This record gives sequence, structure tokens and C-alpha cells, in this order.
Amino acid sequence: MDDFVERPLASEQVFDGALLSVHRDRVRLPDGREASREYIRHPGAAIVLPVLDDGRLLMVRQYRYPVGVETLEFPAGKIDAGEPSLRTAHRELLEETGHEAGRMEFAFHVLPCVGYADERIDFYLARGLRHVGHPGEDGEFLAVESVSLDTLLAAADRGELTEAKTLIGVYWLARRDR
Repeated sequence: MDDFVERPLASEQVFDGALLSVHRDRVRLPDGREASREYIRHPGAAIVLPVLDDGRLLMVRQYRYPVGVETLEFPAGKIDAGEPSLRTAHRELLEETGHEAGRMEFAFHVLPCVGYADERIDFYLARGLRHVGHPGEDGEFLAVESVSLDTLLAAADRGELTEAKTLIGVYWLARRDR
């Protein structure tokens, strides 16, 4: 069987929320049978890997309600409707850390949940950072920390750094600097 594509036959939106929507589709499988597929539509996100002049990384510590824990993460956020992901990266860096980047370059993207969501996360490397103030975002409570890459790698090794997009960014930075 060379064709693995499942072809949509019908689609319905079963939930529409502020962050995501849930869909249920009927599809034709490659062997001709029909099946149901439920999935989340997500607007996408941008994450920033902000490198200070001394090599430390800017991180944010925040409480994540769905998992009930405090996490250490790179600044990131949802792409607003009609907003290019590069603009999202600049906006999130400023909102979450109070910094602007002199240089922001696209690094790569990931598809974090291909089994049940269409989310794409674009990763950006930010350098030439300067603190311009911390405007914050209503309803968002976080602390900004600067951490060395070695400290983050050690935390990952101990199982203390568990947030997926941050782990991906840490390991990408570690491989890039070799």
C-alpha cells in the first residue's frame, strides 16, 4: 500500500473555544473503509530562545493550570489571527520578559501533537537583547529568570525540566553550540 492518505468525507465542529476548536471528521481510509477522526484545530504558536550577551538564556517561571505545576519555560505564546509568527515571537518576548531582540531569526518548527492536533510551533533564536520594560499581559503571572544552558541540561537530566517545547529548545541549543 503506497497511499496512506485519509480523505475527508464530512466534517463537523463539536467545540469552539477561545484557544482551540475540536472537530470530528468522517474519512475514507486507504483500503476504502470509513473511520472517524477527532482533532483539535490550534492557531499555532511561536517560542523564543532568548540568548543574553553573556550566553545565559531568558526563561519564564509560571503556573500551568492543566497540569497543576509550576514550569520553567522559554517565552512563547499563541499566534493571534492574521499575525505572522515572527510578530508573535517579538510580542511574546516583550510581554513575558520586558526585552526586545536586536536580531530574531527563524530556527525551525515542530508539530507537537500530530495524533490529535494541527498545532505548529515556530522556534526563533533571539540575540542582541535589551530590557525596555515589562508591560506584562493581563491575567498572566510569571517570573523572569536568566539561566545557563548547562543548568537547563542538568535539570533536564534530573527530570526537573519537563515542558516539551522548552526541552526541544534546550537540546537544539546544546547541539547548535557544538
